[in-house]
Amino acid sequence: MNISFDLDSTLIPNGNEFETEKRNGIAKLFGIEKIRKEANKLISDLQNQGHKIHIYTTSFRSKRKIRLTLGYYGIKVNRIVNQTENRRVLKSRNINSSKFPPAFGFDLHIDDLEGVRIESERFDFKAIIVRPTDKDWIEKIKSEIKNAE
Repeated sequence: MNISFDLDSTLIPNGNEFETEKRNGIAKLFGIEKIRKEANKLISDLQNQGHKIHIYTTSFRSKRKIRLTLGYYGIKVNRIVNQTENRRVLKSRNINSSKFPPAFGFDLHIDDLEGVRIESERFDFKAIIVRPTDKDWIEKIKSEIKNAE
């Protein structure tokens, strides 16, 4: 399955929303962002089960910066879609939605926003919504992926 993850408030915190992995001083100096605790383990587990993992964000971060941050934590993803690409593709397809994972071949999208859940119902795509405050977010994702297969 092609699974995409959102960044802001899903994998990367906006403030102190959830526990994060440790970063050293050099990582901070190079602009490596904090990442949600255990995100690297979850992604690795999903990849070991045969899933392809992608990033789908409405952030304007460069794909290079995103790869640098993920790489620091040992995370490799197949594809990154940022807001620049998202806008271009959705506009060309005349899709009026903040996100539309099927346009990029993603079978399932993981996000924190209720608006994405609403869009998933309206535009008929699969989404798992995990709140920044969800303590059992990994179990929720794994369980819902199993149910979606």
